[in-house]
Amino acid sequence: MGEGFTPSSVHTTTISLGTCYALFVYDVGAGIDLNEADKRILFTKERGRIRRTRSAPYYFDYHPPPLRIIQDIEQLTITSRSLVPTAELVLYDFGAVSVIFRLPLQGPITELLPLSEVLYENASLLHYSRRLVETLLRTIEGAVEKACVSSFVEDYTIFHIEEFLPALKVNDLLYEHGQEIAQSLRCEHERLSEQEVRDALSQHISFGPDDLTIVDWNAALVVGSEMEDVLAVLEFANVELLERRLLDDQLDTALDEAYDTLSKQPIEFFRWPGSIQAELRRMAQLQVDSAILFERVTNTLKLLGDQYLARLYRLTSQRFHLHAWDTAISRKLHTLDSLATKLAEHTTNRRLEILEWIIILLIALSLLLPWLPGWPQ
Repeated sequence: MGEGFTPSSVHTTTISLGTCYALFVYDVGAGIDLNEADKRILFTKERGRIRRTRSAPYYFDYHPPPLRIIQDIEQLTITSRSLVPTAELVLYDFGAVSVIFRLPLQGPITELLPLSEVLYENASLLHYSRRLVETLLRTIEGAVEKACVSSFVEDYTIFHIEEFLPALKVNDLLYEHGQEIAQSLRCEHERLSEQEVRDALSQHISFGPDDLTIVDWNAALVVGSEMEDVLAVLEFANVELLERRLLDDQLDTALDEAYDTLSKQPIEFFRWPGSIQAELRRMAQLQVDSAILFERVTNTLKLLGDQYLARLYRLTSQRFHLHAWDTAISRKLHTLDSLATKLAEHTTNRRLEILEWIIILLIALSLLLPWLPGWPQ
């Protein structure tokens, strides 16, 4: 299946049953007390366990499981398709919220590209998803630590096809419609080169002869029935990507502030040694918060017990460059720690220097006092 992708279509293939998922992920705070949020939410909800379609050990799941909410929404139309009148909001304990809209997916496979183009950074869905998150945040106020909807958002599209008409094997799907699928995943109206098509379809995985998952940066194609576990992994990978982007941006800001603080030290020679304690405390707090968030995000989903989903997660991580984000974050945490150490050493040296001058002045004063007229009277 990895060879021989051809950008040609032999016959018209129709999607008879499918769903398009439009995902929008936000960060709303430093953490969410899911039990407290559960008490405050009156919508239909459940603690989100992964629906297994294969055998897996007990520890294969979320830790802790997120809170999934089914909420009624306004009637919206996208390219003559009406959204399913409910949206799913998923709350994670580390402060992320995922909003998922659904559209029925039926018709010629060539319609995937126009739908992909409309969904790409769709302003109306983006605005509506943010409004849903802000409303939710007011509902669960008090259950969120440092509540604030970040300006960062991660959007993603998943095309889930359950049935074709006429029936089509996954090998034939890639051979006959590789060009259309690649254009849809890349949201590219112009025809792609054969090399680009191969790259767009390269990150694919199958468990059985009748299922297929292709992961790309902007969108994914999932073919098969009972693929809820695959959809859950793709959803969580986008949540991880958003949190890494946010954490990377926070560390950039902290590093800029640390550089500014260090650069001011030689100029302000008489700066009081305790004046940078506030900067040191803020840097230390950010280091702790960043390290805790990093660990909580990366340890929420346990996939070691399911080899197929573990391979799917590795494949998705490669496409999203999660390892590169991890490396950058670890490097910046190390740099921030080094700068904090230098600032602390600078403060200690300045304090010792002042103490030395005080001792010198006291010694000089003790030598001069006996020569003052009228001393000791």
